[in-house]
Amino acid sequence: MFLAIDSSLATSVAVVSGEGDILAELSSTDARGHAENIGALIQDTLAIAGHEPAAITHVVMGVGPGPFTGLRVGMAAAQAFGLSRNLPVVPVISHDAIAHGAGDVVTVTDARRGEVAYSVYVGDAVKRRILGPALTKPEDLDSALAQHATLPRREVSSISAGALGQVAQKYVAASIELDPPAPQYLRAPDVTVAS
Repeated sequence: MFLAIDSSLATSVAVVSGEGDILAELSSTDARGHAENIGALIQDTLAIAGHEPAAITHVVMGVGPGPFTGLRVGMAAAQAFGLSRNLPVVPVISHDAIAHGAGDVVTVTDARRGEVAYSVYVGDAVKRRILGPALTKPEDLDSALAQHATLPRREVSSISAGALGQVAQKYVAASIELDPPAPQYLRAPDVTVAS
């Protein structure tokens, strides 16, 4: 049983079965209220799924791309839940959820500050991202994707934690080796420590 959490855009939480079925999923469209919403979303999603926290075997962590504060809230919640129950935490690039079940596709999300984040997915392998996530200005997206111009684009304003959990379930079932749980910020922080 997978508890999936993503806060790379809005906040989404889902419970996905070991067979990849979405048992419950709740989201908040508040792009700035991640910290206020995430605890209740986790509790309510588990209740709707009809499972106690003890039934969870894996915690899925959406690692972005996303803005600093929002992304960190979801990642911290996933790590805290995993550590509190000694469960494996499965980091998944949030764009992988957008591409789930979409065939060959380019995923695009708003990266704020006049930029977009994009990734390219090709083939039918379990792990099939061949480019990205990367950052560009919307007006430069066509040239950045010149080699993939024929692929359809899927642009979304939220990530489905249910789809994220389904991707993680496939990765775990296929024993895919994943990258460490590092946030995909794609740009340097606005604030730096003075030297």
